[in-house]
Amino acid sequence: MSNTSEKLQKVLARAGLGSRREMEAAIAAGRVQVNGQVATLGDRIETRDRVLFDNRPVTLRAAEEVPRRVIMYNKPEGELCTRKDPEGRRTVFDRLPRLKGERWIAIGRLDINTSGLLLFTTDGELANRLMHPSTQVEREYAVRVMGEVTREHVVAMVEGVMLDDGPARFTDVQEFGGEGINTWFHVVIMEGRNREVRRLWESQGLTVSRLKRVRYGNIFLDKRAKAGEWVELSQEEVDDLAELASLPARKVPELTPDEKNRWSRDKHKRKPVQAMRKPRARR
Repeated sequence: MSNTSEKLQKVLARAGLGSRREMEAAIAAGRVQVNGQVATLGDRIETRDRVLFDNRPVTLRAAEEVPRRVIMYNKPEGELCTRKDPEGRRTVFDRLPRLKGERWIAIGRLDINTSGLLLFTTDGELANRLMHPSTQVEREYAVRVMGEVTREHVVAMVEGVMLDDGPARFTDVQEFGGEGINTWFHVVIMEGRNREVRRLWESQGLTVSRLKRVRYGNIFLDKRAKAGEWVELSQEEVDDLAELASLPARKVPELTPDEKNRWSRDKHKRKPVQAMRKPRARR
C-alpha cells in the first residue's frame, strides 16, 4: 500500500457517512466492502479503491475536496443525540437542515437532560479532531447545583476526582449567582466523557438540577439560535475551529439557490420549542 493510503474509517467519515467512531462500528458489523471483499478494522484504502457501504457505492474524496460547513444548534432538554430513536422520541437531527449527498456529523454529544450548544459539521476530520481528548478543547457549562457548595468541594473538583472511568477534573469553576440551594456555576472541562459534569458534582454529594453547555472551544452559544433553532457559522468562526483542530482553513461553500430555499423551508417548518417555563400559579 502506498503512502497515499488512509484508514478506511477516516475516509468514510470524510465522505459524510457519520463520525469516525460510527464508521468503525459499521466496519466491525461487516457493512463495508472494499474491492469486493468485506472490510475489517485496520484496513487502509486509496481514493481509487471501490468501496460499498450497505451495498451502495461510496464517492471517495480527498480531504481538500470536502465541503466544510458548521452549524450551531441550541439543544432543548428532552432531545436525544442520536440519528433515530427506536421509541420514536425526538432527536437533534430531526431539526437540522437537510443536505444532499452529505450528512451532519455531531461534534460531541449532550445527554437527554442537558441543553445548550451543539455543533454539527459536514467535515468528518474536523469533528474527529475537535472531539479527540488530545486536542484539549474547552467545553464550558452553566450548572445549577442543589446543595451547599463549599470551597473544599470546588478545590477537590479542580484538583481532580477519581470516577468509575478514571480521573476527572474541572479546569475552572466560577460562581454565577443564585440563592440558597440553587446556585449557578460555570465550569470548564477538557473532555466530553459521558455525564462527566454531573458525576463530578455528585462525587461531592451535590446534585445538578439544570445543565446547559454554553461554549465549545471558541464558539459561544448566543442569541442567534433560540432553543430548538440552528444557525450556520461564519467563515471566521469555522476557520477558528479549524485552527483549534490544527487543520488548514478552507472556504465555506456558498449555499446554492436550491439549498437556500430548502434550508429556509426547513427553518420555518420546524418550529422552535418553547423554553421550559414554570406553570403559572392559579389565581
